[in-house]
Amino acid sequence: MKRSLLLCALLLIPFTSLSAQPDDEAAVRDVVNRYLHGLKFNDVESFKQAFMPDAKLYFVARDGNLGQLSQADWYRGFAASAGKEEQGELRIAALEVHRDIATVKVVEDYPGNPGSRYTDYLNMVKYGGRWWIVNKVYTSERL
Repeated sequence: MKRSLLLCALLLIPFTSLSAQPDDEAAVRDVVNRYLHGLKFNDVESFKQAFMPDAKLYFVARDGNLGQLSQADWYRGFAASAGKEEQGELRIAALEVHRDIATVKVVEDYPGNPGSRYTDYLNMVKYGGRWWIVNKVYTSERL
Protein backbone atom coordinates (compact mmCIF):
# COMPACT_ATOMS: atom_id res chain seq x y z
CA MET A 1 0.00 0.00 0.00
CA LYS A 2 2.77 2.42 0.97
CA ARG A 3 4.60 1.57 -2.25
CA SER A 4 1.48 2.36 -4.32
CA LEU A 5 1.03 5.73 -2.62
CA LEU A 6 4.70 6.58 -3.12
CA LEU A 7 4.52 5.60 -6.77
CA CYS A 8 1.40 7.76 -7.28
CA ALA A 9 3.09 10.70 -5.58
CA LEU A 10 6.20 10.34 -7.74
CA LEU A 11 4.11 10.15 -10.90
CA LEU A 12 2.33 13.38 -10.00
CA ILE A 13 5.46 15.44 -9.33
CA PRO A 14 6.13 16.38 -13.00
CA PHE A 15 2.54 17.52 -13.47
CA THR A 16 2.44 19.83 -10.48
CA SER A 17 5.05 22.09 -12.08
CA LEU A 18 2.88 22.34 -15.20
CA SER A 19 -0.09 23.84 -13.40
CA ALA A 20 -0.67 27.58 -13.32
CA GLN A 21 1.62 29.56 -11.06
CA PRO A 22 -0.01 31.59 -8.26
CA ASP A 23 0.82 34.86 -10.03
CA ASP A 24 -0.73 33.69 -13.32
CA GLU A 25 -4.24 34.52 -12.14
CA ALA A 26 -3.11 38.05 -11.26
CA ALA A 27 -1.42 38.40 -14.66
CA VAL A 28 -4.57 37.20 -16.44
CA ARG A 29 -6.65 39.72 -14.46
CA ASP A 30 -4.21 42.47 -15.42
CA VAL A 31 -4.64 41.72 -19.14
CA VAL A 32 -8.44 41.52 -18.79
CA ASN A 33 -8.45 44.82 -16.89
CA ARG A 34 -6.61 46.42 -19.85
CA TYR A 35 -9.39 45.06 -22.07
CA LEU A 36 -12.06 46.46 -19.71
CA HIS A 37 -10.29 49.85 -19.66
CA GLY A 38 -10.36 49.82 -23.45
CA LEU A 39 -14.11 49.20 -23.42
CA LYS A 40 -14.81 51.77 -20.71
CA PHE A 41 -12.77 54.56 -22.37
CA ASN A 42 -12.87 53.55 -26.06
CA ASP A 43 -9.09 53.11 -25.85
CA VAL A 44 -7.69 51.08 -28.73
CA GLU A 45 -4.16 51.15 -27.30
CA SER A 46 -5.42 49.25 -24.24
CA PHE A 47 -6.93 46.62 -26.55
CA LYS A 48 -3.64 46.30 -28.42
CA GLN A 49 -1.90 45.55 -25.12
CA ALA A 50 -4.42 42.80 -24.34
CA PHE A 51 -5.13 41.07 -27.67
CA MET A 52 -2.81 39.11 -29.95
CA PRO A 53 -2.69 41.07 -33.22
CA ASP A 54 -4.40 38.30 -35.20
CA ALA A 55 -7.11 37.60 -32.58
CA LYS A 56 -10.65 37.33 -33.91
CA LEU A 57 -14.00 38.25 -32.41
CA TYR A 58 -17.00 36.02 -33.11
CA PHE A 59 -20.72 36.57 -32.58
CA VAL A 60 -24.07 35.45 -33.99
CA ALA A 61 -25.42 38.25 -36.18
CA ARG A 62 -29.05 39.38 -36.16
CA ASP A 63 -29.67 37.39 -39.35
CA GLY A 64 -28.46 34.21 -37.59
CA ASN A 65 -25.15 33.99 -39.44
CA LEU A 66 -21.81 33.72 -37.70
CA GLY A 67 -20.17 37.14 -37.57
CA GLN A 68 -16.44 37.66 -37.35
CA LEU A 69 -14.34 40.78 -36.81
CA SER A 70 -10.60 41.20 -37.15
CA GLN A 71 -8.84 43.44 -34.68
CA ALA A 72 -8.52 46.20 -37.29
CA ASP A 73 -12.26 46.05 -38.09
CA TRP A 74 -13.18 46.11 -34.41
CA TYR A 75 -10.82 49.00 -33.62
CA ARG A 76 -12.40 51.17 -36.32
CA GLY A 77 -15.65 51.05 -34.37
CA PHE A 78 -14.01 52.91 -31.48
CA ALA A 79 -12.45 55.76 -33.50
CA ALA A 80 -15.39 58.18 -33.24
CA SER A 81 -15.63 57.78 -29.45
CA ALA A 82 -11.91 57.58 -28.58
CA GLY A 83 -11.34 58.67 -24.98
CA LYS A 84 -15.05 59.03 -24.20
CA GLU A 85 -16.06 57.25 -20.99
CA GLU A 86 -18.89 54.78 -21.44
CA GLN A 87 -21.53 54.56 -18.74
CA GLY A 88 -21.96 51.04 -17.52
CA GLU A 89 -20.75 48.33 -15.19
CA LEU A 90 -18.06 46.02 -16.53
CA ARG A 91 -16.88 43.06 -14.48
CA ILE A 92 -15.09 39.76 -14.52
CA ALA A 93 -17.77 37.17 -13.77
CA ALA A 94 -15.57 34.05 -13.92
CA LEU A 95 -11.92 33.22 -14.46
CA GLU A 96 -10.15 29.90 -14.83
CA VAL A 97 -6.44 29.36 -15.42
CA HIS A 98 -4.90 26.01 -16.30
CA ARG A 99 -1.17 25.83 -17.00
CA ASP A 100 -0.67 28.17 -19.97
CA ILE A 101 -4.32 28.73 -20.96
CA ALA A 102 -7.16 30.66 -19.40
CA THR A 103 -10.77 31.51 -20.04
CA VAL A 104 -12.51 34.57 -18.66
CA LYS A 105 -16.19 35.50 -18.66
CA VAL A 106 -16.82 39.25 -18.74
CA VAL A 107 -20.25 40.84 -18.28
CA GLU A 108 -20.92 44.41 -19.40
CA ASP A 109 -24.17 46.10 -18.35
CA TYR A 110 -24.98 49.40 -20.04
CA PRO A 111 -27.85 51.63 -18.87
CA GLY A 112 -30.47 52.98 -21.19
CA ASN A 113 -34.01 52.44 -22.26
CA PRO A 114 -33.67 49.65 -23.02
CA GLY A 115 -30.32 48.85 -21.48
CA SER A 116 -28.05 46.16 -22.85
CA ARG A 117 -25.87 43.39 -21.54
CA TYR A 118 -22.88 41.96 -23.36
CA THR A 119 -21.43 38.64 -22.27
CA ASP A 120 -17.92 37.94 -23.51
CA TYR A 121 -15.85 34.79 -23.26
CA LEU A 122 -12.15 35.52 -23.66
CA ASN A 123 -9.74 32.71 -24.45
CA MET A 124 -6.19 33.41 -23.38
CA VAL A 125 -2.75 31.89 -23.83
CA LYS A 126 0.52 32.49 -22.02
CA TYR A 127 3.00 33.00 -24.83
CA GLY A 128 6.34 34.75 -24.94
CA GLY A 129 6.34 35.12 -21.17
CA ARG A 130 3.03 36.97 -20.93
CA TRP A 131 -0.73 36.46 -21.23
CA TRP A 132 -2.68 37.38 -24.38
CA ILE A 133 -6.33 37.27 -25.43
CA VAL A 134 -6.33 35.09 -28.55
CA ASN A 135 -10.04 35.24 -29.32
CA LYS A 136 -13.34 36.54 -28.04
CA VAL A 137 -16.86 35.24 -28.50
CA TYR A 138 -19.73 37.39 -27.36
CA THR A 139 -23.45 37.87 -27.33
CA SER A 140 -25.73 40.74 -26.35
CA GLU A 141 -29.25 41.15 -25.04
CA ARG A 142 -31.61 43.90 -24.03
CA LEU A 143 -32.26 44.41 -20.33
